[in-house]
Amino acid sequence: MMTLMVLQRLVRDFYKILNEVKAGEIPPDLQLPDSFDQLVSDMKNNQYDAKTFAFMLRGMMEKHEREIRESKFAELMNKHFAASSIPKGIHCLSLRLTDEYSSNAHARKQLPPPELLPLLSDNSYHHFILSTDNILAASVVVASTVQSSLKPEKIVFHVITDKKTYAGMHSWFALNPVTPAVVEIKSIHQFDWLTRENVPVLEAVENQNGIRNYYHGNHIAGANLSDISPRKFASKLQARSPKYISLLNHLRIYLPELFPNLDKVVFLDDDVVIQRDLSPLWEIDLEGKVNGAVETCRGEDEWVMSKHFRNYFNFSHPLIARNLDPDECAWAYGMNIFDLHAWRRTNIREIYHSWLKENLKSNLTMWKLGTLPPALIAFKGLVHPIDPSWHMLGLGYQNNTNIESVKKAAVIHYNGQSKPWLQIGFEHLRPFWTKYVNYSNDFLRNCHILEA
Repeated sequence: MMTLMVLQRLVRDFYKILNEVKAGEIPPDLQLPDSFDQLVSDMKNNQYDAKTFAFMLRGMMEKHEREIRESKFAELMNKHFAASSIPKGIHCLSLRLTDEYSSNAHARKQLPPPELLPLLSDNSYHHFILSTDNILAASVVVASTVQSSLKPEKIVFHVITDKKTYAGMHSWFALNPVTPAVVEIKSIHQFDWLTRENVPVLEAVENQNGIRNYYHGNHIAGANLSDISPRKFASKLQARSPKYISLLNHLRIYLPELFPNLDKVVFLDDDVVIQRDLSPLWEIDLEGKVNGAVETCRGEDEWVMSKHFRNYFNFSHPLIARNLDPDECAWAYGMNIFDLHAWRRTNIREIYHSWLKENLKSNLTMWKLGTLPPALIAFKGLVHPIDPSWHMLGLGYQNNTNIESVKKAAVIHYNGQSKPWLQIGFEHLRPFWTKYVNYSNDFLRNCHILEA
């Protein structure tokens, strides 16, 4: 009985000491051991009392927590830099194909050939638009679309790229045709409509020093990492991807003007893979709306499919709070069916520009993340939800993506940092992309773009 009472008193005393240590400050002169073995050794040699032992234990745990946290932030920074850089093999591919364009007449042949030019504006065909400066990614999007189609002879691809990538992109599709589909390659500078007068806001976005520093500058300076979770920090880093100030990324807002003869198009991001015939998209009745898109506020994946306006906008800004509903459902870019005929009857572009101007004037305090937030506003009331099976998102940031769901999706989207062409891509999700890469191609082999 006495032994039990002594044990109970010891336990009470121990809890009392733990509470005192929890509330107190760790003595500044306390020497923390580096390992549990050293702690045991120090206890034996120095005969520490229970309170000192508790302080040492607390100090060790807090030190290790700090180290783990710092390591996590360092990992996120390294991942951000890896995602923002151009892999050596892809850079090599662009250079070699550009050189081929200047030395090989076959690489310069007209795309499409003259007899097929009328198809570029024939609305009985299925027109896909892809805007990218990544030749390898473009090859996968086009190849997967054509190979998955039940009507490849009805496909017309309009690939838009920048001036520096144009020759290489043209070479690739000239030397690797996707017959019977038709492919057109155009550079931004070849569109007469894309003048400074028509895109003044985007020129400001690309050239303003403050904006460039935000996207290209030091992402750690001034950041209080003690007040932010690693997950939120990762989202902030993703929002600072330099691609968000690229004209290629904003180009989709000008589709009605760039393709004045087309009525209905599917716009694809360059980090998607097509796994099913997409021709039924043209049969969807958008009910007078402009944009057929998958909503991202409901679904089995609570991380990927839980996006509302509050996830994209700063509702402490009075202009945002006054005009938007934080609970409104967001939708996805990446695979959209656009009714350009209906679009031309709206003022979507003007609304997009005006909100971009407001965000620039507010020093990016209204939203941080790229092209989707102004589009969420500009297309407000003009989006027709389509079945989620058409477009599965999150393969570039959700490691726990359900493989069976991936297999069933018509379009899978590697949105996020972990692109399948990068080493940081998720190994178990990469094969869905690599199956459409022709690793036997001489240009890929010479640039050491090899199957993992």
